[in-house]
Amino acid sequence: MTNISVAENALIVGVGLKTEDISEIKESLWETEELTYAAGANIIGSLIQILHQWSPGTLIGKGKVAEISDLVKETGANLVVVDHSLSGVQQRNLEDAWETRVLDRNQLILDIFAKRARSHEGKLQVELAQLLDQAPRMVGAWLESHSRLGGGIGTRGPGEKALETDRRTLRFRVSQIRKELEEVKRHRRLHRERRRRNETHRFALIGYTNTGKSTLFNRLTNSEVFVKDMPFATLDPTTRKVELSESQNVLVTDTVGFIRKLPPQLIDAFEATLEESGDAEVLLHVIDLSSPHRDQQIDTVLKLVEKFGWQNKPIVHVFNKSDKAPIQEQFKVKLHPKVFTSALNGDGIETLKKKMIEAINSLRTEVELFIPQEEEYQLYELAKQGEVLKKEKGTKGTICFVALDPHNLRQWHGYRVK
Repeated sequence: MTNISVAENALIVGVGLKTEDISEIKESLWETEELTYAAGANIIGSLIQILHQWSPGTLIGKGKVAEISDLVKETGANLVVVDHSLSGVQQRNLEDAWETRVLDRNQLILDIFAKRARSHEGKLQVELAQLLDQAPRMVGAWLESHSRLGGGIGTRGPGEKALETDRRTLRFRVSQIRKELEEVKRHRRLHRERRRRNETHRFALIGYTNTGKSTLFNRLTNSEVFVKDMPFATLDPTTRKVELSESQNVLVTDTVGFIRKLPPQLIDAFEATLEESGDAEVLLHVIDLSSPHRDQQIDTVLKLVEKFGWQNKPIVHVFNKSDKAPIQEQFKVKLHPKVFTSALNGDGIETLKKKMIEAINSLRTEVELFIPQEEEYQLYELAKQGEVLKKEKGTKGTICFVALDPHNLRQWHGYRVK
Protein backbone atom coordinates (compact mmCIF):
# COMPACT_ATOMS: atom_id res chain seq x y z
CA MET A 1 0.00 0.00 0.00
CA THR A 2 1.54 3.30 -1.14
CA ASN A 3 1.33 6.20 1.27
CA ILE A 4 1.48 9.90 0.39
CA SER A 5 4.84 11.42 1.28
CA VAL A 6 4.01 14.92 0.05
CA ALA A 7 0.43 16.22 0.18
CA GLU A 8 -1.14 16.48 -3.27
CA ASN A 9 -2.74 19.66 -4.54
CA ALA A 10 -6.13 18.89 -6.01
CA LEU A 11 -8.68 20.64 -8.18
CA ILE A 12 -12.25 19.37 -7.77
CA VAL A 13 -14.57 19.37 -10.77
CA GLY A 14 -18.30 19.05 -10.18
CA VAL A 15 -20.47 18.10 -13.14
CA GLY A 16 -24.16 17.69 -13.81
CA LEU A 17 -26.89 17.90 -16.40
CA LYS A 18 -29.41 20.69 -16.76
CA THR A 19 -32.13 18.15 -15.91
CA GLU A 20 -30.61 17.64 -12.44
CA ASP A 21 -31.27 19.66 -9.29
CA ILE A 22 -28.43 22.19 -8.91
CA SER A 23 -28.51 21.86 -5.11
CA GLU A 24 -27.88 18.11 -5.45
CA ILE A 25 -24.91 18.78 -7.73
CA LYS A 26 -23.46 21.30 -5.26
CA GLU A 27 -23.95 18.96 -2.29
CA SER A 28 -22.24 16.14 -4.18
CA LEU A 29 -19.32 18.47 -4.95
CA TRP A 30 -19.08 19.48 -1.27
CA GLU A 31 -19.01 15.80 -0.31
CA THR A 32 -16.26 15.05 -2.85
CA GLU A 33 -14.23 17.89 -1.33
CA GLU A 34 -14.62 16.25 2.10
CA LEU A 35 -13.57 12.89 0.64
CA THR A 36 -10.52 14.47 -1.01
CA TYR A 37 -9.45 15.97 2.33
CA ALA A 38 -9.96 12.55 3.93
CA ALA A 39 -7.70 11.01 1.27
CA GLY A 40 -4.92 13.39 2.32
CA ALA A 41 -4.90 16.08 -0.39
CA ASN A 42 -4.97 19.86 -0.25
CA ILE A 43 -7.83 21.41 -2.23
CA ILE A 44 -6.67 24.46 -4.17
CA GLY A 45 -9.89 25.08 -6.07
CA SER A 46 -13.22 23.71 -7.24
CA LEU A 47 -15.63 24.45 -10.08
CA ILE A 48 -18.86 23.16 -11.61
CA GLN A 49 -20.01 22.64 -15.19
CA ILE A 50 -23.66 22.09 -16.06
CA LEU A 51 -24.20 20.34 -19.42
CA HIS A 52 -27.07 19.54 -21.78
CA GLN A 53 -25.47 16.12 -22.37
CA TRP A 54 -22.25 14.27 -21.55
CA SER A 55 -19.31 14.41 -23.95
CA PRO A 56 -18.38 10.81 -24.90
CA GLY A 57 -14.64 11.49 -25.07
CA THR A 58 -14.09 13.74 -22.04
CA LEU A 59 -17.43 13.81 -20.13
CA ILE A 60 -17.24 17.63 -19.93
CA GLY A 61 -17.18 20.24 -22.72
CA LYS A 62 -14.08 21.29 -24.69
CA GLY A 63 -14.17 24.83 -23.27
CA LYS A 64 -14.16 23.57 -19.69
CA VAL A 65 -11.36 21.10 -20.51
CA ALA A 66 -9.25 24.03 -21.78
CA GLU A 67 -10.17 26.20 -18.77
CA ILE A 68 -9.13 23.48 -16.32
CA SER A 69 -5.90 22.93 -18.26
CA ASP A 70 -5.02 26.60 -17.68
CA LEU A 71 -5.99 26.29 -14.00
CA VAL A 72 -3.75 23.26 -13.54
CA LYS A 73 -0.80 25.22 -14.92
CA GLU A 74 -1.57 28.35 -12.89
CA THR A 75 -2.11 26.59 -9.57
CA GLY A 76 0.44 23.79 -9.89
CA ALA A 77 -2.26 21.19 -9.23
CA ASN A 78 -0.97 17.64 -9.57
CA LEU A 79 -4.37 15.96 -9.22
CA VAL A 80 -7.84 16.63 -10.64
CA VAL A 81 -10.82 14.86 -9.05
CA VAL A 82 -13.99 14.64 -11.14
CA ASP A 83 -17.20 14.22 -9.14
CA HIS A 84 -18.59 11.60 -11.52
CA SER A 85 -17.64 8.20 -12.90
CA LEU A 86 -15.24 8.22 -15.87
CA SER A 87 -14.64 5.57 -18.50
CA GLY A 88 -11.04 4.51 -19.21
CA VAL A 89 -11.05 6.51 -22.44
CA GLN A 90 -12.41 9.65 -20.75
CA GLN A 91 -9.86 9.41 -17.96
CA ARG A 92 -7.00 8.92 -20.44
CA ASN A 93 -8.12 11.86 -22.59
CA LEU A 94 -8.43 14.17 -19.59
CA GLU A 95 -5.01 13.17 -18.29
CA ASP A 96 -3.54 13.90 -21.73
CA ALA A 97 -5.29 17.28 -21.90
CA TRP A 98 -4.37 18.39 -18.37
CA GLU A 99 -0.98 16.65 -18.17
CA THR A 100 -1.70 15.49 -14.63
CA ARG A 101 -3.37 12.62 -12.82
CA VAL A 102 -7.16 12.40 -12.90
CA LEU A 103 -9.40 10.44 -10.55
CA ASP A 104 -13.16 10.02 -10.57
CA ARG A 105 -15.39 9.79 -7.50
CA ASN A 106 -15.36 5.98 -7.45
CA GLN A 107 -11.56 5.81 -7.44
CA LEU A 108 -11.40 8.42 -4.69
CA ILE A 109 -13.75 6.44 -2.43
CA LEU A 110 -11.89 3.20 -3.16
CA ASP A 111 -8.60 4.92 -2.30
CA ILE A 112 -9.97 5.97 1.11
CA PHE A 113 -11.15 2.42 1.72
CA ALA A 114 -7.66 1.16 0.85
CA LYS A 115 -6.19 3.63 3.34
CA ARG A 116 -8.60 2.60 6.13
CA ALA A 117 -8.53 -1.19 5.66
CA ARG A 118 -6.85 -2.89 8.63
CA SER A 119 -7.95 -6.52 8.74
CA HIS A 120 -7.04 -9.17 6.17
CA GLU A 121 -10.71 -9.35 5.19
CA GLY A 122 -11.00 -5.59 4.77
CA LYS A 123 -7.90 -5.49 2.57
CA LEU A 124 -9.25 -8.32 0.42
CA GLN A 125 -12.60 -6.55 0.01
CA VAL A 126 -10.94 -3.29 -1.01
CA GLU A 127 -8.59 -5.02 -3.43
CA LEU A 128 -11.52 -6.83 -5.04
CA ALA A 129 -13.46 -3.54 -5.39
CA GLN A 130 -10.45 -1.81 -6.95
CA LEU A 131 -9.85 -4.64 -9.41
CA LEU A 132 -13.53 -4.67 -10.41
CA ASP A 133 -13.29 -0.91 -10.93
CA GLN A 134 -10.08 -1.17 -12.96
CA ALA A 135 -11.22 -3.95 -15.30
CA PRO A 136 -13.41 -1.78 -17.61
CA ARG A 137 -10.77 0.99 -17.56
CA MET A 138 -8.04 -1.25 -18.96
CA VAL A 139 -7.77 0.48 -22.32
CA GLY A 140 -4.64 -0.68 -24.16
CA ALA A 141 -3.25 2.73 -25.01
CA TRP A 142 -3.81 3.93 -21.46
CA LEU A 143 -1.99 0.95 -20.01
CA GLU A 144 0.97 1.41 -22.36
CA SER A 145 1.41 5.16 -22.01
CA HIS A 146 0.47 5.95 -18.40
CA SER A 147 2.39 4.68 -15.39
CA ARG A 148 1.14 5.21 -11.85
CA LEU A 149 4.27 4.15 -10.04
CA GLY A 150 4.80 7.65 -8.65
CA GLY A 151 2.47 7.19 -5.69
CA GLY A 152 -0.37 9.37 -4.48
CA ILE A 153 -4.12 9.23 -4.02
CA GLY A 154 -5.63 6.46 -6.12
CA THR A 155 -2.47 4.33 -6.24
CA ARG A 156 -2.94 2.40 -3.02
CA GLY A 157 -3.78 -1.29 -2.99
CA PRO A 158 -3.49 -3.21 -6.25
CA GLY A 159 -3.14 -0.15 -8.52
CA GLU A 160 0.40 -0.61 -9.79
CA LYS A 161 0.06 -4.40 -10.04
CA ALA A 162 -3.21 -4.34 -12.01
CA LEU A 163 -1.84 -1.86 -14.56
CA GLU A 164 1.13 -4.12 -15.29
CA THR A 165 -1.01 -7.17 -15.99
CA ASP A 166 -3.48 -8.13 -18.67
CA ARG A 167 -7.16 -8.86 -18.21
CA ARG A 168 -6.55 -12.58 -17.78
CA THR A 169 -4.27 -12.04 -14.79
CA LEU A 170 -6.76 -9.59 -13.33
CA ARG A 171 -9.60 -12.09 -13.70
CA PHE A 172 -7.47 -14.77 -12.03
CA ARG A 173 -6.76 -12.51 -9.05
CA VAL A 174 -10.46 -11.58 -8.78
CA SER A 175 -11.29 -15.28 -8.71
CA GLN A 176 -8.71 -15.90 -5.97
CA ILE A 177 -10.06 -13.10 -3.79
CA ARG A 178 -13.66 -14.24 -4.24
CA LYS A 179 -12.68 -17.72 -3.02
CA GLU A 180 -11.00 -16.27 0.07
CA LEU A 181 -14.00 -14.06 0.80
CA GLU A 182 -16.33 -17.04 0.40
CA GLU A 183 -14.37 -18.69 3.20
CA VAL A 184 -14.84 -15.51 5.28
CA LYS A 185 -18.58 -15.67 4.58
CA ARG A 186 -18.65 -19.33 5.66
CA HIS A 187 -16.98 -18.47 8.99
CA ARG A 188 -19.37 -15.55 9.53
CA ARG A 189 -22.30 -17.87 8.83
CA LEU A 190 -21.07 -20.28 11.53
CA HIS A 191 -20.71 -17.40 14.02
CA ARG A 192 -24.23 -16.23 13.23
CA GLU A 193 -25.62 -19.73 13.73
CA ARG A 194 -23.96 -19.83 17.15
CA ARG A 195 -25.54 -16.52 18.04
CA ARG A 196 -28.95 -17.81 17.00
CA ARG A 197 -28.48 -20.89 19.17
CA ASN A 198 -27.66 -18.58 22.07
CA GLU A 199 -31.02 -16.89 21.37
CA THR A 200 -29.52 -13.40 21.58
CA HIS A 201 -31.22 -10.51 19.83
CA ARG A 202 -29.11 -8.78 17.19
CA PHE A 203 -28.99 -5.08 16.25
CA ALA A 204 -26.97 -3.37 13.51
CA LEU A 205 -25.85 0.25 13.39
CA ILE A 206 -26.32 1.65 9.90
CA GLY A 207 -26.15 5.20 8.61
CA TYR A 208 -24.42 7.71 6.42
CA THR A 209 -20.67 7.89 6.83
CA ASN A 210 -19.38 10.17 9.60
CA THR A 211 -22.64 10.42 11.56
CA GLY A 212 -21.03 9.17 14.79
CA LYS A 213 -21.94 5.47 14.51
CA SER A 214 -18.68 4.21 16.00
CA THR A 215 -18.77 6.75 18.85
CA LEU A 216 -22.32 5.61 19.61
CA PHE A 217 -21.19 1.98 19.40
CA ASN A 218 -18.40 2.65 21.91
CA ARG A 219 -20.84 4.43 24.23
CA LEU A 220 -23.34 1.54 24.11
CA THR A 221 -20.81 -1.27 24.45
CA ASN A 222 -18.05 0.36 26.53
CA SER A 223 -15.65 -0.52 23.70
CA GLU A 224 -12.80 1.35 22.06
CA VAL A 225 -13.44 0.94 18.35
CA PHE A 226 -11.34 3.38 16.27
CA VAL A 227 -13.13 6.73 15.96
CA LYS A 228 -12.17 9.76 13.89
CA ASP A 229 -14.13 12.67 12.46
CA MET A 230 -13.73 11.65 8.82
CA PRO A 231 -15.58 9.58 6.19
CA PHE A 232 -15.22 5.80 6.39
CA ALA A 233 -13.17 5.72 9.62
CA THR A 234 -14.65 2.25 10.28
CA LEU A 235 -14.59 -0.53 7.67
CA ASP A 236 -14.42 -3.84 9.50
CA PRO A 237 -17.61 -5.02 11.22
CA THR A 238 -17.38 -5.27 15.00
CA THR A 239 -19.94 -7.00 17.22
CA ARG A 240 -20.21 -6.47 20.98
CA LYS A 241 -22.66 -7.23 23.78
CA VAL A 242 -24.90 -4.45 25.15
CA GLU A 243 -26.74 -4.67 28.47
CA LEU A 244 -30.17 -3.12 27.97
CA SER A 245 -31.46 -4.08 31.42
CA GLU A 246 -30.54 -6.41 34.28
CA SER A 247 -32.16 -9.33 32.45
CA GLN A 248 -31.69 -8.35 28.81
CA ASN A 249 -28.45 -8.51 26.81
CA VAL A 250 -28.26 -8.02 23.05
CA LEU A 251 -25.57 -7.98 20.35
CA VAL A 252 -24.86 -4.81 18.35
CA THR A 253 -22.79 -4.72 15.14
CA ASP A 254 -21.06 -1.61 13.82
CA THR A 255 -19.90 -1.56 10.21
CA VAL A 256 -19.04 0.71 7.28
CA GLY A 257 -21.09 3.85 6.66
CA PHE A 258 -23.05 4.55 3.50
CA ILE A 259 -22.65 7.37 1.00
CA ARG A 260 -24.50 8.66 -2.06
CA LYS A 261 -23.29 7.27 -5.41
CA LEU A 262 -21.81 4.29 -3.55
CA PRO A 263 -19.59 2.49 -6.09
CA PRO A 264 -21.33 -0.76 -7.13
CA GLN A 265 -17.97 -2.53 -6.89
CA LEU A 266 -17.94 -1.79 -3.15
CA ILE A 267 -21.39 -3.30 -2.66
CA ASP A 268 -20.23 -6.43 -4.46
CA ALA A 269 -16.91 -6.68 -2.59
CA PHE A 270 -18.39 -5.95 0.85
CA GLU A 271 -21.13 -8.57 0.55
CA ALA A 272 -19.85 -10.56 3.54
CA THR A 273 -19.72 -7.41 5.68
CA LEU A 274 -23.21 -6.31 4.62
CA GLU A 275 -24.53 -9.76 5.55
CA GLU A 276 -23.63 -8.96 9.16
CA SER A 277 -26.02 -6.00 9.11
CA GLY A 278 -28.60 -7.90 7.07
CA ASP A 279 -28.68 -10.67 9.67
CA ALA A 280 -29.70 -8.26 12.44
CA GLU A 281 -33.29 -8.31 13.64
CA VAL A 282 -33.43 -4.55 14.23
CA LEU A 283 -31.59 -1.68 12.50
CA LEU A 284 -30.39 1.40 14.37
CA HIS A 285 -30.30 4.14 11.73
CA VAL A 286 -27.81 6.74 13.00
CA ILE A 287 -28.37 10.26 11.61
CA ASP A 288 -26.33 13.43 12.13
CA LEU A 289 -28.96 15.84 13.47
CA SER A 290 -26.57 18.78 12.97
CA SER A 291 -25.79 18.10 9.30
CA PRO A 292 -27.15 20.63 6.77
CA HIS A 293 -27.45 17.68 4.36
CA ARG A 294 -29.45 15.53 6.80
CA ASP A 295 -32.51 14.93 4.62
CA GLN A 296 -30.45 13.89 1.60
CA GLN A 297 -28.36 11.55 3.78
CA ILE A 298 -31.50 9.95 5.25
CA ASP A 299 -32.87 9.47 1.73
CA THR A 300 -29.63 7.81 0.57
CA VAL A 301 -29.57 5.38 3.50
CA LEU A 302 -33.25 4.41 3.18
CA LYS A 303 -32.81 3.78 -0.55
CA LEU A 304 -29.85 1.49 0.19
CA VAL A 305 -31.87 -0.29 2.89
CA GLU A 306 -34.45 -1.05 0.21
CA LYS A 307 -31.75 -2.06 -2.29
CA PHE A 308 -30.32 -4.56 0.20
CA GLY A 309 -33.79 -5.98 0.98
CA TRP A 310 -33.85 -4.84 4.63
CA GLN A 311 -36.97 -2.65 4.38
CA ASN A 312 -39.13 -5.07 6.39
CA LYS A 313 -36.86 -4.94 9.44
CA PRO A 314 -37.83 -2.70 12.37
CA ILE A 315 -35.78 0.54 12.29
CA VAL A 316 -35.07 2.88 15.19
CA HIS A 317 -33.96 6.30 13.90
CA VAL A 318 -31.19 7.62 16.15
CA PHE A 319 -30.62 11.36 15.67
CA ASN A 320 -27.08 11.74 16.96
CA LYS A 321 -24.92 14.84 17.64
CA SER A 322 -27.89 16.54 19.32
CA ASP A 323 -25.39 18.61 21.32
CA LYS A 324 -24.29 20.30 18.07
CA ALA A 325 -27.79 21.09 16.74
CA PRO A 326 -30.26 23.83 17.79
CA ILE A 327 -33.18 22.39 19.78
CA GLN A 328 -35.66 23.43 17.04
CA GLU A 329 -34.08 20.86 14.70
CA GLN A 330 -35.65 18.12 16.84
CA PHE A 331 -39.14 19.44 16.06
CA LYS A 332 -38.51 19.12 12.31
CA VAL A 333 -37.97 15.36 12.51
CA LYS A 334 -40.84 13.30 11.09
CA LEU A 335 -39.39 9.78 11.24
CA HIS A 336 -40.63 7.32 13.90
CA PRO A 337 -39.63 5.64 16.14
CA LYS A 338 -36.95 8.19 16.93
CA VAL A 339 -34.55 9.10 19.71
CA PHE A 340 -32.14 12.02 20.12
CA THR A 341 -28.64 11.27 21.38
CA SER A 342 -25.19 12.68 21.84
CA ALA A 343 -22.77 9.78 21.74
CA LEU A 344 -20.05 12.23 22.76
CA ASN A 345 -21.53 13.17 26.16
CA GLY A 346 -23.99 10.29 26.69
CA ASP A 347 -27.26 12.22 26.34
CA GLY A 348 -30.20 10.03 25.31
CA ILE A 349 -28.38 6.70 25.65
CA GLU A 350 -30.78 5.34 28.28
CA THR A 351 -33.74 6.44 26.14
CA LEU A 352 -32.16 4.64 23.19
CA LYS A 353 -31.88 1.45 25.24
CA LYS A 354 -35.60 1.69 26.10
CA LYS A 355 -36.39 2.09 22.37
CA MET A 356 -34.28 -1.00 21.67
CA ILE A 357 -36.31 -2.98 24.22
CA GLU A 358 -39.53 -1.74 22.59
CA ALA A 359 -38.20 -2.85 19.20
CA ILE A 360 -37.49 -6.33 20.59
CA ASN A 361 -41.00 -6.51 22.01
CA SER A 362 -42.42 -5.56 18.61
CA LEU A 363 -40.86 -8.72 17.17
CA ARG A 364 -42.98 -10.91 19.45
CA THR A 365 -45.88 -12.98 18.17
CA GLU A 366 -48.94 -13.68 20.30
CA VAL A 367 -49.72 -17.41 20.45
CA GLU A 368 -52.00 -19.74 22.37
CA LEU A 369 -50.26 -22.61 24.17
CA PHE A 370 -51.60 -25.58 26.12
CA ILE A 371 -49.34 -26.78 28.93
CA PRO A 372 -50.41 -30.25 30.21
CA GLN A 373 -50.88 -30.59 33.97
CA GLU A 374 -47.87 -32.90 34.32
CA GLU A 375 -45.66 -30.25 32.65
CA GLU A 376 -46.89 -27.16 34.43
CA TYR A 377 -43.40 -26.69 35.83
CA GLN A 378 -42.72 -25.25 32.31
CA LEU A 379 -44.86 -22.21 33.15
CA TYR A 380 -41.95 -20.69 35.05
CA GLU A 381 -39.65 -21.00 32.01
CA LEU A 382 -42.40 -19.68 29.73
CA ALA A 383 -42.77 -16.55 31.87
CA LYS A 384 -39.00 -15.98 31.63
CA GLN A 385 -38.94 -16.27 27.85
CA GLY A 386 -42.07 -14.33 26.93
CA GLU A 387 -44.81 -12.07 28.17
CA VAL A 388 -47.73 -14.10 29.52
CA LEU A 389 -50.84 -12.10 28.63
CA LYS A 390 -53.50 -14.43 30.02
CA LYS A 391 -53.78 -17.85 31.72
CA GLU A 392 -56.79 -20.16 31.90
CA LYS A 393 -56.51 -23.10 34.31
CA GLY A 394 -58.29 -26.31 33.24
CA THR A 395 -58.66 -29.85 34.58
CA LYS A 396 -56.03 -31.25 32.20
CA GLY A 397 -53.65 -28.33 32.09
CA THR A 398 -53.28 -24.59 31.50
CA ILE A 399 -54.02 -22.54 28.39
CA CYS A 400 -51.64 -19.58 28.06
CA PHE A 401 -51.84 -16.59 25.74
CA VAL A 402 -48.24 -15.46 25.44
CA ALA A 403 -46.12 -13.09 23.31
CA LEU A 404 -42.90 -14.86 22.23
CA ASP A 405 -39.81 -13.89 20.26
CA PRO A 406 -39.29 -15.66 16.91
CA HIS A 407 -36.43 -17.86 18.20
CA ASN A 408 -38.49 -18.90 21.26
CA LEU A 409 -41.48 -19.86 19.12
CA ARG A 410 -39.59 -22.91 17.87
CA GLN A 411 -39.04 -24.19 21.40
CA TRP A 412 -42.77 -24.01 22.24
CA HIS A 413 -44.08 -25.18 18.87
CA GLY A 414 -45.22 -28.52 20.29
CA TYR A 415 -47.50 -26.79 22.83
CA ARG A 416 -49.30 -24.54 20.34
CA VAL A 417 -53.06 -24.89 20.13
CA LYS A 418 -53.90 -25.83 16.56
